[in-house]
Amino acid sequence: MEKMTEAVREKQLRHRKLMEAMIEFDQGSAERIQHFLKVWSFARLIGEMEGLDSGTQEILETAALVHDIGIKSCLGKYGHCKGKQQEEEGPPLAEKLLKELGYEKELTERVCWLVGHHHTYAHVEGMDYQILLEADYLVNSYENEQSPEQIKIFCRNVFRTSSGIRLLSLQSGLELEG
Repeated sequence: MEKMTEAVREKQLRHRKLMEAMIEFDQGSAERIQHFLKVWSFARLIGEMEGLDSGTQEILETAALVHDIGIKSCLGKYGHCKGKQQEEEGPPLAEKLLKELGYEKELTERVCWLVGHHHTYAHVEGMDYQILLEADYLVNSYENEQSPEQIKIFCRNVFRTSSGIRLLSLQSGLELEG
């Protein structure tokens, strides 16, 4: 039990350090900071509700914290940040940050792949990818004040987990099916 508790503490400390680093990275942008913290919270919740194994949960939570790391670079280079550009700009920045924080190579590679695909809704590979898309949309649908029809269409086309569908339904007050 003590070994399990130590592993949990280590994971929590690692996430806290990453959160602090991302808050520092996005300093001055309360909107981006609030966004990634909300996405992380939903990703963590859905992953736990879906019973992810600890390794996949770790990848998911890490990816949720850094998924929009490319926005700042896009704004500087292009003056705007479209999803495809975020997917291109984000992975190298995520890799650099995770390496500095001592994350393992295999975990970092998967997280960077997820960052590079988090606006791609076709050919979803893995529960970490699926849940990241769902968590990001849960936040985006609220922040962007999406219409009930937009929410229904996105849910039908993208959502696959019963937990994500349930949370989106509860959040929106709509009867939804995946």
